[in-house]
Amino acid sequence: MKKRNAVLVFTLIFSGLVCLFGQEVIEEIVAVVNEDIITLSQFKAEHDDFYQALSTQFKGEEFDKRYDAMKENLLEKMITDLLLLQEAQEMEGLNPDEQLKLWLENLKKENNLNSDAELIRALQQQGIDFEEWKKRMRENIMREAVIYSEVRANVVVNDSETVNYYKLHPEEFTELPEYKLRAIYLSGEGGNEDDVEAKKREINEKISSGEDMGSLAGEYSEGPEKDNQGELGSFKKGELEKDLEQAVEKLKVGEMTPWLKVRTGWFLLKLEEKKESRLKSFEEARREIEEKFFNEKSQKKLEEYLKELKEKSLIKILIPNPLDYI
Repeated sequence: MKKRNAVLVFTLIFSGLVCLFGQEVIEEIVAVVNEDIITLSQFKAEHDDFYQALSTQFKGEEFDKRYDAMKENLLEKMITDLLLLQEAQEMEGLNPDEQLKLWLENLKKENNLNSDAELIRALQQQGIDFEEWKKRMRENIMREAVIYSEVRANVVVNDSETVNYYKLHPEEFTELPEYKLRAIYLSGEGGNEDDVEAKKREINEKISSGEDMGSLAGEYSEGPEKDNQGELGSFKKGELEKDLEQAVEKLKVGEMTPWLKVRTGWFLLKLEEKKESRLKSFEEARREIEEKFFNEKSQKKLEEYLKELKEKSLIKILIPNPLDYI
């Protein structure tokens, strides 16, 4: 029935919408997808939405890279979305309106919004039309329902798979050593080297006499750690500069490095705490492995499902490069 209806619609496109009885073309059609069509104005709106979303998140080369990837696949994505929406419309028992209502209520709670009016205002401040946004959310719920029913509900991850993966990939579940550091930083830029050396000697003498490094950091340090009495935070192996890390690795908790030269100055580091490297237990790693297998299997099944869905559908692309028209 779906294919017969699609053929009928396809025929009507050319006998009805395009120059019917001498009338002008109402809308350029990019693609026919079963009984539905994708118009050039719809494609342009989708393109503009993606462009705006990307431009707020990325700049420069990263934006160009992501935009190029997006525009190459945009029409294919719109066709896929439309196919999933068509499948959702044929599902029995699907109630997207009720699910949308619950989702909106949770969204308002999470953002401390007390009414739809407040939500609408919040969206308007971002230049988003509430009704169009709600329509898109409803359609997303419908598409997700199809993907869950046809793909994710059929994915099974066996215990044997997770156990074997854990045994074969211990490096993925090994926690690296972690160092909690306190520091005094002296800038070497624009200053007199003799003054820096004098400060270093003065600090060393006060530490030797038992003064607290945190207090000294608050007094002498010339970096942002000064306000926190020298607290630098925690660093996993590989996150510190190589020379600093090599010096820290030799310390026991409570010990300090000698003054260490960096590009812009000098650091004196104290090891406050250290977490040794350890292999997570299987029970700790189980969920991570299961999610990995579930996502990989879901992606493969989704690709297979979409391929079958497209093969049984009538898809006719009338404008292969719609970007040339906008």
